[in-house]
Amino acid sequence: MDLHILDHRLRVTSISKNGLVNFTHPLIKLIFLRNRTRCKFFSLTETPENYTVVLDEEGFKELQPSEHLKVEGSIWLPLNVVSNGNASSSSQAVGVTKIAKSVIAPLAQQHVSVFMLSTYQTDFILVREKDLSIVISTLEEEFNIYKEVGGESVPVQCTDVSNGLQKNGKEALQPTVHPVLIPQNQFCVMSLDPDTLPSIATTLIDVLFYSNCPKDDAQSSPSQDLDCIKFFSFSLIDGYISLVMDTEAQRQFPADLLFTSSSGELWRMVRIGGQPLGFDECGIVAQISQPLADSDISAYYISTFSFDHALVPEEDIVSVTDMLQHQRKEPATS
Repeated sequence: MDLHILDHRLRVTSISKNGLVNFTHPLIKLIFLRNRTRCKFFSLTETPENYTVVLDEEGFKELQPSEHLKVEGSIWLPLNVVSNGNASSSSQAVGVTKIAKSVIAPLAQQHVSVFMLSTYQTDFILVREKDLSIVISTLEEEFNIYKEVGGESVPVQCTDVSNGLQKNGKEALQPTVHPVLIPQNQFCVMSLDPDTLPSIATTLIDVLFYSNCPKDDAQSSPSQDLDCIKFFSFSLIDGYISLVMDTEAQRQFPADLLFTSSSGELWRMVRIGGQPLGFDECGIVAQISQPLADSDISAYYISTFSFDHALVPEEDIVSVTDMLQHQRKEPATS
């Protein structure tokens, strides 16, 4: 298998709910006006707490400093696993499940923190730029590693990058087993031809920017009622669009423009974390993806500024729930 270090330098940011009004202008530009920005990697995810925006340095220039904008201090690099010339696509288990054992678990053992972004097309594993040499030395036996430079894939020689650096000397700590929440929403993972984006512009603006207006006065406590959870994710990466939304939001869009896999399956969410997770703890993705991989259960995985979210097929939610409850029997839940 091949591992590609993509030619993007990314920032991970968070916009507060009540500060969104200060950023609608740049966000509309980044989503709809591709000819007016050089941004090639953009992802916006709404959760009950905030909006997580992951974007490259060109896109980041569009966001003005504000008390409503939090910025994680690191530069992040996206990695992508390609097997048989195709980015993660097969009739078997899809998503993060395919890379749990080959990428995520080894990096967790080497105390490398990852930020996951699954899309309709593929899975991006974001690692801090400063950890790249450890990532390469950890994964070089399993993968042919390439770095994209100006559109070309250049083989990476480990000696070029590591300068003799051995694997991370930190001892991998036993990760905290975080509580999980399983809301009742059914979710869809969908795509859209970028040329038809103008056709859904008003609906997308409504869902992204105005969905909280009429009835969300009880906003002060986002975790108060999580039977159903507010979650909507839009990504525009290298010209490909990915959308994750629940079935209620999906009904607002024209059915003939959004497309999903031929099976059209619905997904259920596992939300990881009782308190905001932060960015330094390692092994959070692994503690969810590893048991799913052992059971050959597909999963999309989307990290956000505060919490992590795994999406599993609806028909597997009972077995996934049992599995996670069993995993959490030993430690006390904080």
